[in-house]
Amino acid sequence: MATKKKALSKSKPAKRQQSIVPYLLYNDVAAALTWLKKAFGFEEHGDRFKGPDGKVAHAAMQLPSGGDLFMMGCPHRAYKNPRQLGIATQMQYITVKEIDRHFARAKKAGAKILEEPNDTFYGDRRYGAEDPEGHQWYFAEHVRDVSLAEMKKAMQSKKTDH
Repeated sequence: MATKKKALSKSKPAKRQQSIVPYLLYNDVAAALTWLKKAFGFEEHGDRFKGPDGKVAHAAMQLPSGGDLFMMGCPHRAYKNPRQLGIATQMQYITVKEIDRHFARAKKAGAKILEEPNDTFYGDRRYGAEDPEGHQWYFAEHVRDVSLAEMKKAMQSKKTDH
């Protein structure tokens, strides 16, 4: 006797799928969603999923206009965010348009500014900020092309620059 196979979804897959999707942990996912939208202009992607305690346990955000996304989750009770640890364990580097306007928005929303906008030796204008749970975010806009020779020369004269 033949068994019936479940019908596969007829929806088309995305034209381009991300190969790496960051998954950030937050003690308060709902508060992070609100703050990240206000400060950095991210948009929610998909639905919020609540855990047994009624709190948001999983969600996703993306760059405006359907850009790359990242997921967020609420970890186990023993989890400590970077602010609680007193040290960042990673950082996100995101390219955006109109970096100075983006910076002004983040600053107005109360982001802790780690680095004011500046032009880097590799051709990006960037700034760094920290969210309320201590995750570090660097936003950049490519402003000029730089040759490998120029970058190597600049690297020799700079000891600390991301």
